[in-house]
Amino acid sequence: MAKSIIYFFVSLMAVIFLDQIIKIIFLQGYVYKNECITLSLVYNDGVAFSMFAFLGKYLKYIQLLLIAGVMGYVLYNKDILKKYSFALGLIIGGGVSNILDRFRHEGVVDFFHWHCGFDFPGIFNFADVMIDLGVFLILLISWRSKH
Repeated sequence: MAKSIIYFFVSLMAVIFLDQIIKIIFLQGYVYKNECITLSLVYNDGVAFSMFAFLGKYLKYIQLLLIAGVMGYVLYNKDILKKYSFALGLIIGGGVSNILDRFRHEGVVDFFHWHCGFDFPGIFNFADVMIDLGVFLILLISWRSKH
């Protein structure tokens, strides 16, 4: 069990650290553009695709409660923590890093916009990718354990 807790906290802290370092680069004005991607600072005051932006300053507190609830559930349910420790660390680390942005900046610091072949409707960041990767890993582990 100790190994699972270590995997969980190491992945959580690594995502927060790397995401915040990357965001500092864009907060200092870095911009890059080519025919497929644009990397430039955008503040998102909602969640995915700016949903729930109407909640304003209350959104960060709602998200804090959700993260605290998930953390409590994960730490209480040892089987889930043991099975998905690394993936859960990625998801919660990404969520915590984005919530930190809401307290420190005008919104979540996003910077990656894909427009090659089609115009992806959202702009996202490293934490968002880690959240998606964590969900993918949970689905993969669940699928593999059934087969």
